[in-house]
Amino acid sequence: MSKLRVGVVGVGHIGKNHARLYAEQEVAEFAAIFDTDTAKAEQLAQEFGTYAATSLEDFAQRVDAASVATPTSSHFVVASELLRAGKHLLIEKPIAENTADASALAELAVERQLVLQVGHVERFNPVLSALEERLTRPRFIEAHRLSPYPNRSTDIGVVLDLMIHDLEIILHLVRSPVQTIDAVGVPVLSRGEDIANARLRFENGCIANITSSRISPERMRKIRVFQGDAYLSLDYQGQSGEIYRRTATGIEKEEVEIEREEPLKRQLASFMECAATGRAPMVSGDQATAALALAVEITKRIAAEQ
Repeated sequence: MSKLRVGVVGVGHIGKNHARLYAEQEVAEFAAIFDTDTAKAEQLAQEFGTYAATSLEDFAQRVDAASVATPTSSHFVVASELLRAGKHLLIEKPIAENTADASALAELAVERQLVLQVGHVERFNPVLSALEERLTRPRFIEAHRLSPYPNRSTDIGVVLDLMIHDLEIILHLVRSPVQTIDAVGVPVLSRGEDIANARLRFENGCIANITSSRISPERMRKIRVFQGDAYLSLDYQGQSGEIYRRTATGIEKEEVEIEREEPLKRQLASFMECAATGRAPMVSGDQATAALALAVEITKRIAAEQ
């Protein structure tokens, strides 16, 4: 049986990391990359020992599965063409600019019986696995995701750029419809909001408070979950965590044992396995569409307040 042929469309900051990891793995053939910046594509093809396709059509003929890491505005056009050509896809988040395009991509993948995975990479962070093992019924969730100004992904605001990671995770953990949304955001260096806060109340009573900023002098990616018997504090960036439990004598602290590994590497390995076997991906098109719909609604609430 021949090896799965994988490739990357869009080799900017994120796509270059996909290319690096595809070049390092041995279970599949890293067959091609494509970027409209032909000089960059040729340079990286040489660096990673692969082929720089001359067009998306040329690329599609050389791969069985691909990462789409182009700007969000082009996700729908690029992904549609590749799905129609019969290719399994890992699309970087957000899946598309709007929920109509996202739903159309999810439906097209089902119709063609293709794997469509979306790059919500924190779902592959060992920290989240540690949290899920200890989760009972979350009552309050607080998430902070802060970074310096990226000078990329500025075609979207911080909600679609950063907060959407936490929204997807929280929807996955709470598994209850959102009842109310309060949101505020401020544009500082971009047209869209650069700092935002959302407070969500779910029908099951859980409340989530989420803060995201891309104008922070520090980097932070943390989540804290409060449930009836414990408080879990986890650091995605440091891949560390601790649990505080109520005991008969007071509060006990327990360090969470986490086996550190690069989340993107785990994500790509999972995608290649799904593409090769037909197994359902951890973050499907439908799940990514739900996260996008919530993120879009939050951006609407923010715009209405400005």
